[in-house]
Amino acid sequence: MLDNKKVNEFIDELASNSPAPGGGSVAALSASIGAALTSMVFSLTVGKKAYKNMSEEDQKRVDNTLEEAQALKDEFLTLMNKDTEEFMEVMKAYKLPKETDEEKALRKEKIEEAYKRAMLIPMIVGEKSFDMYNLIETACELGNKNAISDAGVAALMIQSAIEGAVLNVKINLTAISNEQFKNETIEKCNHIVNQGKLKCEKIQSIVNEKIGIN
Repeated sequence: MLDNKKVNEFIDELASNSPAPGGGSVAALSASIGAALTSMVFSLTVGKKAYKNMSEEDQKRVDNTLEEAQALKDEFLTLMNKDTEEFMEVMKAYKLPKETDEEKALRKEKIEEAYKRAMLIPMIVGEKSFDMYNLIETACELGNKNAISDAGVAALMIQSAIEGAVLNVKINLTAISNEQFKNETIEKCNHIVNQGKLKCEKIQSIVNEKIGIN
């Protein structure tokens, strides 16, 4: 499991000639790091003076958002492992026999099915990463002001996760023949990338304003 490796072990495996882990797993890891940084902002907020001075409603928002960010942090790590697992299934499909026409047809079908399953993982990463912006915006609003830069870095990691995940969706889509499915998926991808950029820029503006140095 990738999430059980030491950082240097993961980096070395990433740099090797092994086809997996690759960009899809890295996108999921980036999302997990973004969620972890968001969790940190809230963890540094709970129990502090500013937190105690918040309304009960805002305290609940902080508590609930912290819990959600921590859950997503773990979910992204699971998806990181799943991305590599599904890619290896694609490799297995390519090794199916192709001597007869029947075998060739079955192999082609299994390869496309494997690519479709593999494509779904980065799609989930991209969509869930996009949802992270709501949590980061709350961190900017209610989080410990001394950790505001961490909220900014979290947003950058999340946008990297979104765009990285989308690239992996697109490369997998090239092996899928259903044009309607491909077009609908690309439309979703373009939406989260473009809207994500706007959200990330908005957060960077808020962060820099709160830091006071532009």
